Amino acid sequence: MEAEPEVLDELRRLRSRIPQLSGALAASVDGLVLAQDTPGVEPEGVAALTAAALGVAMRLADATGQGEFRELLVRGVHGYVATYAAGRSAVLTLLARDRVNVGRLHLEGRRSGSRIGELVDAIVARPAPLPAPRPAGLTPRTSTWPAPMRTRTPRTPASPQPAADSRTTTES
Repeated sequence: MEAEPEVLDELRRLRSRIPQLSGALAASVDGLVLAQDTPGVEPEGVAALTAAALGVAMRLADATGQGEFRELLVRGVHGYVATYAAGRSAVLTLLARDRVNVGRLHLEGRRSGSRIGELVDAIVARPAPLPAPRPAGLTPRTSTWPAPMRTRTPRTPASPQPAADSRTTTES
């Protein structure tokens, strides 16, 4: 992805603004890692779990009439996992120690999620580059192997085969 360096820079700036963060990860809504700064944590696993939690959170928000998904907060004994919407195609997941100021976590997480969403959505919205035009008179080759030669071989007439059910009897 072209925006990865910018997304990674945003994650690092976020971690510098909130010293209690132990990790930050940007992922696609499908669970693919876009950028990560998560020392000691398996980023692919966190991205996959984030996608699963996102699916449940979206259904819960919809079923209860709360509207479109914005954020999800999980508190564990040792800290928090916060997930924020980041545009239409990405999410931001933050790992924070228990002593984090949750209001500050939300404020900074929402800002960074918005910035990451702008970066990722700009890449997704770009049209795919068209292939380079071929010079006139050239035809594309699909294989480097030569085409097989077909030859005709004379066929011999088949000898008649006895039917499977016919029985021949001889009397002596």
